[in-house]
Order: sequence, then C-alpha cells, then structure tokens
Amino acid sequence: MGAAMQQKSGGGGGRRRRDRRASRPMADINITPFVDVMLVLLIIFMVAAPLLTVGVPVELPKTAATALPGDQEEPLTVTMMADGRIQIQTTETPRDELVGKLRAIAAERESDKIFLRADGSIPYENVMQVMGALNASGFSNVGLVTDTGGPTLDGSGQ
Repeated sequence: MGAAMQQKSGGGGGRRRRDRRASRPMADINITPFVDVMLVLLIIFMVAAPLLTVGVPVELPKTAATALPGDQEEPLTVTMMADGRIQIQTTETPRDELVGKLRAIAAERESDKIFLRADGSIPYENVMQVMGALNASGFSNVGLVTDTGGPTLDGSGQ
C-alpha cells in the first residue's frame, strides 16, 4: 500500500508542475506572422508601384535621340496637348498662369531640369513660346520628350 501511495502522490505532483510551466508566459517573440505580413505588403507594393505612374496620353514625335539619364528628384513635366491645353505634371494650367506657377515650383526645387512633352501636331511657334516661358520661370535645363524609333537623317533608316 505504501508503494501505491508513493506512485499516486508522485504522479499528481508531476502533473501540477507541468500545469505551472504551461501557464507561465513565453519569453520568446514569435516573428513568423510579422514576416508573413511584411512579405505580403512587399508584394502588394511591388505590383502597385508601376500603376502609380500616371501620364497624359500625347502623340509624341519620333526621333533618333537617346533617353536622358535619371535623377534623384522626380522630374517636372509640362505637357502641351493637341487641343492647346497645357498641364504641369497632371494639373491643367491656363497659359497666362503658367509662368507664375512655374516660378513658385522653381523656388521649391533643387534642380532646374524640366521636361516638355508636346504633341507632334502643335506648331513649332507654340512650342517655342512655352519653352521661352519655361526659361523665364527659372528652368534653364529643358528636355524635349520624344518617342524613339524615328528617322535618323543619315540614311540608315529607322
């Protein structure tokens, strides 16, 4: 009977110890859910980032010029559409307010680089008037945006 008593009391005590250990808080941090959430967010942003670049549809003239190298600062773009409207980035701007708005933008920017996108059907005179306005606004580094694949004028074709 003594041996049976010892087994019973020893077995009950062991269960109590396990219960106490299970009720203690765990000191380790489980980062698996955190990593899972971060990977999902990374994939979402990788897919969504190319969709965020919004442009205005313009039929650009084709030239043999190569693309300009990129900068750290987002390039400022002025777009001249075939119907005569002018946009700074994606904001439509009347011609008479163009110089004032560009001067305010130039005061806040580090770079004097600006890109001019003009529809190929716009008369040359109108494009040069807007280029003069860009220069008068403080942007001396004007890049004309074109599509590639145009004539090379050296007889080598397209």
